[in-house]
Amino acid sequence: MQSIKDLGNQISQNVQKHGSQASKEANKSVAKDSHASIGTRATAAKDMLGDKMDEHRHGTKEELYSAKK
Repeated sequence: MQSIKDLGNQISQNVQKHGSQASKEANKSVAKDSHASIGTRATAAKDMLGDKMDEHRHGTKEELYSAKK
């Protein structure tokens, strides 16, 4: 039963990791957009860094759940 729960958690972390990765890429594009205001670009850069940390955290948790099998 625990292995089913771990598999569910692993899948959840994988989905969250990919969501963070997509958000990071979108924010990266905004941060590089020379037509956006400096405030918008700075906010996007800050958000991109947060998304990168989330992506790493979810990837690490996914590996931990995978290793429990």
